[in-house]
Parts: sequence; C-alpha cells; structure tokens
Amino acid sequence: MKTPKRAIILGAAGRDFHNFNLFFRNNPDYRVVAFTAAQIEGITGRRYPRELAGRLYPGGIPIFPEEDLPNLVKRYNADIIVLSYSDLPHFHVMHRASLANSLGCDFWLMGTKSTMLKSKKPVIAVTAVRTGCGKSPTTRYICKILQEMGEKVVAVRHPMPYGDLRKQIIQRYETHQDLDKYKCTIEEREEYEALIDSTTLLFAGVDYGKILKEAEREADIIVFDGGNNDLPFFKPDLHIVLVDPHRPGHEISYYPGETNLRMADVIIINKERTAKKKDIELVKYNIKKYNPSAIVIDAASVITVSEPNLIKGKSVLVIEDGPTLTHGGMSYGAGTIAARQFNCSIADPRPHILGSIKKIYKRYPHLGRVLPAMGYSKKQVRELERIINSIKCDAVIAGTPIDLRRIMKVNKPIVRIGYELKVISRPGLEEIIRKFLKKL
Repeated sequence: MKTPKRAIILGAAGRDFHNFNLFFRNNPDYRVVAFTAAQIEGITGRRYPRELAGRLYPGGIPIFPEEDLPNLVKRYNADIIVLSYSDLPHFHVMHRASLANSLGCDFWLMGTKSTMLKSKKPVIAVTAVRTGCGKSPTTRYICKILQEMGEKVVAVRHPMPYGDLRKQIIQRYETHQDLDKYKCTIEEREEYEALIDSTTLLFAGVDYGKILKEAEREADIIVFDGGNNDLPFFKPDLHIVLVDPHRPGHEISYYPGETNLRMADVIIINKERTAKKKDIELVKYNIKKYNPSAIVIDAASVITVSEPNLIKGKSVLVIEDGPTLTHGGMSYGAGTIAARQFNCSIADPRPHILGSIKKIYKRYPHLGRVLPAMGYSKKQVRELERIINSIKCDAVIAGTPIDLRRIMKVNKPIVRIGYELKVISRPGLEEIIRKFLKKL
C-alpha cells in the first residue's frame, strides 16, 4: 500500500480549512499532520476537530504557531508545506517557499480547480487585490441591485471561524441576535452587521460544501463576499475584483491578489476621488497589461458621518477597521479622512495602549495615531474599551463598520462613519449585472 505524503498547511483560520476540506479530507494519498496559524491573534493551540476532519483523522489535527514550522517539519517528518492564507507580498511567499525547500519539503500553492466549488445557482464573486479595497460596500451594492430586480439573493462570506469550530460548521445570519448567538468577534461583526442591516441573508462558517447546499436552498443568486484578497471559494459566473489606487502597484505584488486581477471579469477602481491622479493611472496601466479584456469601472467610496456637529473642529480618537490597518497595511481609513474633512485634532492612543493591543502596535508600527478595532476575544474587546475610555477627547470617530455601542460601554460620544460605493463611469454595475442575468 502506498504511504501517504505528510503535509503541513500554513493558514489563518479560513482558507486553510477550506483547502483541507476540499482536497485533503478524504484523500488517502495524503495526511495533514498539522495546521499552522498566522495573522490572527489567539487562534493557535486549538485542534481542527474530528467532526470536521473526517474519518482519516479520528483525533483531529493540531494547530500551531507558524514560527514553529521548522520544528514541526522535523517532528512530523513532513513532505509538503501548503500555503493557504492571503494578503501576502510576493517576496513573503517566496521566503516561505525557500524555507520549505530548505527543510526538504515541496511547497504548494493550490489552484482554483482544486479549491473552488461549483454551484447549481449563479454566483457573483466579489474579491480584491488587498484587504480594505471596499469589498463589503460593493457586495451590499450588488445585493441591493439584485433585490430591486426581484431576485432572491443570499450572500456567503469568506470564513472567519475564530471560536469553537464544531459550533461554526454552518452559520446563518438574518438578525443581530444571530451575531450574539454565534459569539461573533469584532472582526466578524465588521463584515456581517451591515449586510444584516441591508436585509440580506448571510451564510458563513467552516464547511463551505455544506454551506453552499444551504445557500442554494434559499437563493436565486449567490453573492460570494471574499476576505482579504483571497480567491473565491465558489466558481464565479461573474467575478468582480476591486483595486485600490491608494496602494498603487499592490495589485501586481500581493498574493493571491494578482491572481484575482488576472481572473476578473470586472475590475472596480475604488476610492478615486481621494486618490492621486498618477496613482490611478498606474493602476489602470497594470490592469491593461495584466487583464486587458476586463471591464473597468471607476468608482468612489462615499463617506457619511452620523453626527458631524459632534466632531467639527473637536479633539477626536479615530478608530478604524482592524484588518485593513494590520495585515492590510493601511495607516488610515474612512475615519481619518472624515477627521481631516472636519478639521479635527486627532488624539494619540499610543500612550494608553495595553495588553494584546500593545503587541499589535509593536508588530505594526505604521499604525500611528489610529486605533484598530481589535476584538478577536472578549478579553481583547475589554482592552479596547479600557483604551478608548482612558483617552481624553471630545468624541470618538468610528471608521469600523460596526456599532461599538452594541458590545461595549464608552464614556464619550461615538460618531459613526459609513462608506458606500458610488460608480462614476459607464457601463455601471447595474448594466453589467442586467446583461449577466440575461445570459443565464
């Protein structure tokens, strides 16, 4: 009998589990001996449970920190290292490949044929070349268009399973109570709340084969809402990809964002009204070079302010979307832009940071005078609350998509910043989607 190849999957609690489920779970030619975890706080030390791992893994699969990789290769006599997470600069990917090869292992990047599920229903996928390009407002925009056309739409979000994996196999979100039911982190709420508010039924979880079957029962059309700059989990019939001229050149220098750029049917250049002309032109040059057949849409991210009178000319603390600032690499977001528009003085949170959030500032020194909305655990949410309440200022500008007042008590006014997609060229998304539907 052939001896199975022994694999270690490098991940961040999402793509890694999906790749395992689709390719490795019931494959007798391979044994996944370990997962490693990076990017996300507090997701190591768990096991991928036997209920998800399948019959070949009665004890489940352990999850270790990625920095333990050399020791893990020796301990488990691994043959293959599989990179299965996203938003990595190309040189970082090759550093991982070089490490794998130096340890004697093959290095794998899994392609779309091995990792995409085919749906019985039409799929529109929304992905990006980097974290923080504007996928979420674009997904909401598309869902609204489809709903106004009379289509029954279900959104399926890229996974964010940071809790008990056995309880997160399939998650169905219809109300805010469902966010509490599944004990969602701040990071999950940032992606889910606004879709729920727009009355779009949402699925997420761990096992996307099972999730797809559930979504198909309730949908005429499925909109897959990607995470980071990852590839779609479902084979798209229409693939819409966002690029960000605030980070020109990143569309061809990050993995797997460049893959999305090359695969796209439609490319949306977002945030154009706050970007430099030369940066927009560079992005357009790269699109033309690497995917000349794509339809290109010019767009803006329109910022709304809930109570501008509370911040105009005032001292404010700016809180931004966590992943956009951390592995997304941005030093500002919609909250900072709003603070500048209203001539605010921005309070410096750094003298007040503590606990796990202090480690985040050490890891991401570009953060500066903005506070990332970190909350991967109850403890981290409480740390964030203590930091906010210890800072002297007139108000908080919340650039995170969630209402922080639902999960913490803050001792100063919170002004929420919204951002919505505005298409500023033709053909627009509505025309493209109508044409897509006619072909079905």
